[in-house]
Amino acid sequence: MAHDFAHPRLTVAVLGPGGTGGLLAALLARAGHRVICLAGDTTTDTLRTTGIQLRSGVFGDFTTPVEADTELREPVDACVIAVKHTSLLAALDRVPPTALGDGLLVPLLNGVEHPAALRTRYRPDRVAPAVIRVESTRVAPGVIEHGSPFAEVDLTGDAVPRERLDALAAALESAGPKTRVLDDESAALWAKMSFLAPFALLTTLHGLPLGDVRTRHRKELTALVEETAEVSAACGGPSDPAQALARYDAFPPQTKSSMQRDADAGRPLELDAIGGALLRAADRHGVKVPVATRVVRELTDAAR
Repeated sequence: MAHDFAHPRLTVAVLGPGGTGGLLAALLARAGHRVICLAGDTTTDTLRTTGIQLRSGVFGDFTTPVEADTELREPVDACVIAVKHTSLLAALDRVPPTALGDGLLVPLLNGVEHPAALRTRYRPDRVAPAVIRVESTRVAPGVIEHGSPFAEVDLTGDAVPRERLDALAAALESAGPKTRVLDDESAALWAKMSFLAPFALLTTLHGLPLGDVRTRHRKELTALVEETAEVSAACGGPSDPAQALARYDAFPPQTKSSMQRDADAGRPLELDAIGGALLRAADRHGVKVPVATRVVRELTDAAR
């Protein structure tokens, strides 16, 4: 078989092959890349036996073999981190810095504070934060349902060599997800944060899908969007409250945030990574955020 030098075969580890990680693992494996999923014993055994099964209206329904292990034991081109903040520290034990070597570390986490923390543990010029826009769910170990009509990845990393980002972006793009490389890490992370924070915090606080929040709690949503946009601007991110509200209005009314789904299921909330980080950034830049402060406090009290 002729080798396609435009798209060399990469070796990609995926820490946390759940809804998002499992989707990327399946697509990359189907495209011919070597994929190593890192997970606990049960999931690892399942993946080794049955591979990953993807059901997607966009990418089709298929099953693909992947490698699986409980820990990274060899260098890879990139390691995608697709766990939640609430389990990040424990999960990172599966990726020893010595094993990762020269590989890119690509966190797909919500929030804005994790890149700095990861750079204290791994090579700072190999931490390449990414943002993914997708709705995808793990319904069982190795079984992924991709529900959204889109899957879009923004890759970034201020200190990462551009050719490394471009190579990974090319692999992702040819595997399926629309992928771009963005020059400004802070702007990329705050673009996601300024959309996610009001949506996650208010759907969770009120226990309502987005459609009910944007109608019954419009004033509160608007105020929180405006506060978040002001913090985003202070941090070098985008600031367009009207655009954020228009995006919420375009979503299907039954849309729930992942934080709200975690609350419904009794799982730990990414409240500190989203709400806490928003308040800390506001405090650092002297931005007054009374609505965000109250909402985070009410959610914190409710979670106790």
